[in-house]
Amino acid sequence: MSRVTEIRYVGYGVEDFDAERRFYTQDWGLVEVAAEDDTAWFKAQGHDEHHVLRLHRRETNCVEVIALATPGRDDVDALHTAVQDAGCSIIHAPRPLDAPGGGYGFRFFSPDGLPFEISAEVAPLDKRPLERWEGVPVKISHIVLHSPDHQALVRFFTDVLGFRVSDWLGDFMCFLRCNAAHHRIAILPGPPCLNHVAYDMLSLDDMMRGASRLQKRGTDLRWGPGRHTAGNNTFSYFVTPGGFAVEYTSELDEVDFDTHEAKVHAPAPQVMDQWGIGTGGPQTMPKPAVDPCLFTPAQT
Repeated sequence: MSRVTEIRYVGYGVEDFDAERRFYTQDWGLVEVAAEDDTAWFKAQGHDEHHVLRLHRRETNCVEVIALATPGRDDVDALHTAVQDAGCSIIHAPRPLDAPGGGYGFRFFSPDGLPFEISAEVAPLDKRPLERWEGVPVKISHIVLHSPDHQALVRFFTDVLGFRVSDWLGDFMCFLRCNAAHHRIAILPGPPCLNHVAYDMLSLDDMMRGASRLQKRGTDLRWGPGRHTAGNNTFSYFVTPGGFAVEYTSELDEVDFDTHEAKVHAPAPQVMDQWGIGTGGPQTMPKPAVDPCLFTPAQT
């Protein structure tokens, strides 16, 4: 079965393009690799993925695309058929992509209306070995989504896109894997929208060094530092100038994609945060709200 195997990038529409651009390059630790008109693309220094972020100036802050990877063209075509057969609205059929990095892929709206892209053959860019204490992202770690029917969206990711369930938090949060990482996608109840995007850091020390840099530059730590139970990863959460939640994380568990057995964790304070020493909590994060650009195709 053809399936998704990784996250590529997230694309946002942002009202204050310049502030968001400065945040990701000067504060967050990404590198701008391409720009044209009111759009810019950014990569993480520790991975060869062409870009992990796209920013596009527009009148409304919203999610424009969540891009996922699959191994080859045949997989793109097979997933396009599967997504179409599942009843999703197709934005464009498989074709050569003209964004920086190129590739071959298609776009569609999820059952909830968020725009997705699945692609293969995107050109890699050079990566460099990161050193401890640099405090910059290696790559995207995971994405968390809200859904008004989260159980149905879990079935879509597993039955159509080939993800597998790694863990549940109660019956309301599902952690899904597409490779050896414990989770690349997690799904919560709520209005259709993005909850946050997490970036892998080289180590716990790098997460803390990155958090220090952000605080010195005026971005407050909203929740953390802490360590979750599902995935056992450390976390520190922040909010960008545009109001999007982002996370530095490290030490996410690796599991066997084929044989890992899912667990159900009973919700409790020390399940959400095993350390229990951090500031804030989920209540300090942006309140989920319907993404204003559902079922609205964005530029390539």
